[in-house]
Amino acid sequence: MPTAFGTDNPSHGHKHPQKFPRLSKPVELLRPSYDILVIGSGYGGGVAASRLARGGQSVCVLERGRERWPGEYPRTLPEVSSNLHVQGKLTTGNMQGKYVETGDSLGLFRLHLGDAQNVFVGNGLGGTSLLNGNIFLHADKKTLSMDDWHPDIKNNPEGLNKYYERAASMLEPSPYPLSYPNLAKLDLLQTQAAALGWENRFYRPPQTTRFKDGPNSTGVMMRASTGSGMDSTGVNDGSKSSTLVNYLSDAWNWGAEIFCECEVRFIKKAPQGDGYIVFFAWHGSNRRVFGNTFEQSLMWVHAKRCVFLAAGTLGTTEILLRSKQHGLPMSPAVGTKMSGNGDILAFGYNTDYEVNSMARTHPDSAPPVGPTITGIIDCRDQGNPLEGFVIEEGAVPEALVSGIQILLEGMPEKIFPRQWDLAHRLRYLISSLRSGVFGPYSSGGSVQRTQVYLIMSHDSNQAYLSLNESGRPVMQFLGVGASKRVAYLNEVLAKATNGVGGTYINNPFFAALGEQEITVHPIGGANMSADGTADRGATTVHGELLTGSGKEYHHGLICVDASVIPTALGVNPLATITALAEHSVEYVAAKIGIEIDYETKNGLLDLFGPPAKRLPLTPDLKEAIEIIEDAKRSDNASTEFTEVMEGFIHVGGEIEDFAVAEGAAMGASSSARFFLSVHGWDTDTFTHRAEHRAMLTGTFSCGALSQDPFMVLRGTFQLFNDDPRTPDTKNIAYDFDMISTDGQMFHFHGYKVIDSSIAFAPWRTWKAVSTLYVTITHLKDNTIVGRGVLRIAATNIGNELASSSITGSSLTSRARAAGLFLLYFILQIAKFFFAPFTSLVQPDVFAAEDKHKISPAEIIQIVACDGVKTTLRMWTPVISKDATQLQSDVPILFIPGAAVDHNIFAAPTIKVNAIEFFTTSGATCFCVTLRVGKTAVAKAGWTTYDARLDVAAALNHITGLYPPGTKVYIVAHCIGSLALSMGLLDGTIPAGSIKGITASQVFMNPKAAAINMLKAKISVPFSAVYGSLEGQWFSCDSSPEDSVFQKILNQVLRFYPVGSRKEMCNSVICHRCELIFGRLWNHHNLNSETHSRLSDFFGGISMRCLSHLVQMGTSGMVMTSPPLSLSTDDTGTISSRPLIDNISLARLQHIPIFFFSGGENNVYTPESTDISYTTLRNKFDKGEYDRAVFEGFGHLDCWMGERAADVIWVSVRAHLMRVCDDGDWVDLTL
Repeated sequence: MPTAFGTDNPSHGHKHPQKFPRLSKPVELLRPSYDILVIGSGYGGGVAASRLARGGQSVCVLERGRERWPGEYPRTLPEVSSNLHVQGKLTTGNMQGKYVETGDSLGLFRLHLGDAQNVFVGNGLGGTSLLNGNIFLHADKKTLSMDDWHPDIKNNPEGLNKYYERAASMLEPSPYPLSYPNLAKLDLLQTQAAALGWENRFYRPPQTTRFKDGPNSTGVMMRASTGSGMDSTGVNDGSKSSTLVNYLSDAWNWGAEIFCECEVRFIKKAPQGDGYIVFFAWHGSNRRVFGNTFEQSLMWVHAKRCVFLAAGTLGTTEILLRSKQHGLPMSPAVGTKMSGNGDILAFGYNTDYEVNSMARTHPDSAPPVGPTITGIIDCRDQGNPLEGFVIEEGAVPEALVSGIQILLEGMPEKIFPRQWDLAHRLRYLISSLRSGVFGPYSSGGSVQRTQVYLIMSHDSNQAYLSLNESGRPVMQFLGVGASKRVAYLNEVLAKATNGVGGTYINNPFFAALGEQEITVHPIGGANMSADGTADRGATTVHGELLTGSGKEYHHGLICVDASVIPTALGVNPLATITALAEHSVEYVAAKIGIEIDYETKNGLLDLFGPPAKRLPLTPDLKEAIEIIEDAKRSDNASTEFTEVMEGFIHVGGEIEDFAVAEGAAMGASSSARFFLSVHGWDTDTFTHRAEHRAMLTGTFSCGALSQDPFMVLRGTFQLFNDDPRTPDTKNIAYDFDMISTDGQMFHFHGYKVIDSSIAFAPWRTWKAVSTLYVTITHLKDNTIVGRGVLRIAATNIGNELASSSITGSSLTSRARAAGLFLLYFILQIAKFFFAPFTSLVQPDVFAAEDKHKISPAEIIQIVACDGVKTTLRMWTPVISKDATQLQSDVPILFIPGAAVDHNIFAAPTIKVNAIEFFTTSGATCFCVTLRVGKTAVAKAGWTTYDARLDVAAALNHITGLYPPGTKVYIVAHCIGSLALSMGLLDGTIPAGSIKGITASQVFMNPKAAAINMLKAKISVPFSAVYGSLEGQWFSCDSSPEDSVFQKILNQVLRFYPVGSRKEMCNSVICHRCELIFGRLWNHHNLNSETHSRLSDFFGGISMRCLSHLVQMGTSGMVMTSPPLSLSTDDTGTISSRPLIDNISLARLQHIPIFFFSGGENNVYTPESTDISYTTLRNKFDKGEYDRAVFEGFGHLDCWMGERAADVIWVSVRAHLMRVCDDGDWVDLTL
């Protein structure tokens, strides 16, 4: 005997805080592909899932409804009403009906309206087995021998007995026990059988209700029936053997993965020919509020081997018809020859007997109602099987009990007893009054004296299902209620009712809506073919879907529910549905080489724990499960919402600009859309952790990339995360891998930019939160597939808000989570909307010396001719055979500006800094820190003119390291470039030692930018004011120990002119640097880390040095230093002498110089380099000079920006290679 498979812990359910088990998984844990896909979870679906999982296959079950367990089923009328979905044509008599659809599409109850007959079915994990009457009866042999059946069954109906027995071994049916309390409704039915002369046809049928506590066949603990009679709305006492507690629990234990709220729409063959693609609409995260998008942007899953359709007669037929519309060939018989199984519902009102057929949740204090059906009058043994029928008693669910009296007494066409004397009339009236006054459960009242009848018989099998112009199902059961057979059966029931003193009342649909019946047993639609061809049916005897061409069928596409039954059965169909499913699954499994383990028994299952078998986990699945489990353990509420963004994606990687890519895509009609649900499993984590991460699930559609939507599973959504590329910027980021139906895999990266550009601008704010910049790459090699822009349409704003929901264990936790999320969102937006008023960010204390990416090979102290000591750093080259390598080791001297040092060239915060760039190009790099730079000696009041001596000392030291005649290439920035020009012009620096120069931003003609020029024209210079208040040193840094003046200054600088809104930030150092020098960068060129660590880069400046710079910036030329006393001439200007004349300019001849400026420089205008460039070009006709302006760059971002290497430094290197190799002239702007 095989060993037990499960757990034997009898207290399995009591050690878990979770109240109800859950077999289903969140859709976020869906895999893109499985061996077997099962659509629906009723009897057929349960069989397929259980058996194929036992066959070692990866099995996925998709169920449209929700998962509910005993204790969760609706009981009261409001609960039932909120769980009702109504769909179909509402017709009255011969009037043309209007199509209606209303109610909860995921509700437990579905009422389909059709012509002449309406259908009531269940909707949830377990299908209609959650709501049926549980009666397990074989179809009679005469019915199975009718010509409608395939010869394999018609000629050998006993062949199904094996499968009936297999079904019974799982469902464990048994009759209502004789040892149980007598049931009034059961006794009355027996009395009525005798009165009709059919006492020998009465018996207690086997039913799948448990009458004892203990584990069932699958190992699930069950409870004995309390006799509530609530079967038709869901039994909450744990006694109902729905597929949830047997087949589906077994499938779960053997590794099947079950997903609810997934409405399958259609099926297509997989593009690669391996199986099928099943498209479904996921109802989670309130996605249905998006209307057409919900129905068009469908999710999908790939079935590699088989798809088993078990969505119920109507569900399976609808899926097939829609699949046919999408190109799946099939027989024209699909949707035809359907049946309502001859169902009739009726009432025997106010009989002479106490019936007790009104269900109640807690019948302990009263006689039990019993299960809904406990007795049967079986009249199937007729000469003509079409004349067979069964009569069963029933029960009215508690939700309808309170209104049943008014409903029944208001119905037309009642049939009263023929001989009704005064005593009977008086008893009838008193009983009616008793129920009206004391309630429907009062003993002796008319309601408690009401018998409920359920008939199953045969009809004409002429119903059909079609799809209307909107793709909605429409049913036609024409003539069912008006048939002679129905009239006869109504006469039988009227006779049985009148015989016990009651009034016969047909079902409300029949009586009020023009002879319309209601069925709970729809059959057919994908009927098995009577001869195996598509001419006489839709499926083979084993449920395989015929293609429409003879006996050809779709391999691996199998129907296993009531849709395959070709005729009414005249009895409850659950046993036959299950047996046929067992028959089909066994056959298909054997045909494709799957060996099903029918023998191994489960132990006692712990439905709160893990199953015995699980499919292997991919890394992303493992991570997602950990996130979900952590959230469950925390018991914090979750946050969900769904978003639709639409726009255009240009396919191709040649366009880098998003706006240009969007325009190109619009021209090519390359539209795109995503339909994504965001799930923050733990709102506390979502809002408080640094990554602010949630999970993305849904679809991405772009016809230029795939004809079908891409599946998005376990993507990452990040809300207001710091943008590492740009300071004081937040991103709302979307990152996910996506897979197409043909197996292509791409990565989607999108981000929304939230920055200070939205300050005080509602329209800009909306634009920022609704515009997504998208890059799509190949998953394998990261090459660009496409770029573009997606936006939230105004029409979807309301839908997105409507989709938002908070899920938690209590009202308190949900309210708290809603508050947390809303507060977090508002505060983040407010931070940028009110940017100038947000908290200032003080600098972090970092030791830049300890943060080197590339350490200098040597740090050298050099001494200028006036005795001032400064520092020279050296980095050795990295030699390779790259084409960008210099032909020989070239020494490069980098000269930084004021208040900074080597770190602007060796920035540890960017991916590649300038020192790394040029050492990997084969150069030996040096960098001198000037006496006006970030050094202690700067406080002595040195000027740029003085700093030329440091340049001369550095140059002298470097040339001394090399053979005589070696020349040095110089890269000089800002004040460093001014100092270099000064030394060259006055002869302090020997021009013969220089191979070439890159002059960054300025050279010998500094022209202050507008804001700096404005400050210079103020009658009382800033240097004078500041010097009188705080001394002769201005620190770019700040600390909590600053003086009151410095703290006030920091607050005032919030509103200092910065340019456009997007240049606003909350960094104290950035503000202070801007006050002294002007805006040093375009913020979008600095990454976040660089901006947050500005204290690593900046020191300060003396007022004397600042005054000298102001004087030169306003005069437009370099000058000598002012006197140490800061004395002024008669005009009030500090005394200095211009350095530019014909003699000094002659010293610059024969030095190749590359001038460049940032196009948006707010320190020195780009005209500064233009004047110097033009002057030298005009002066020396054969001089080798070039100039470039780099748009989108400012000042220091040309050296500290992430993009500088690809845009600027390559031009510097090109100039370096040309002057060192004496090559041809090149265009350095390329």
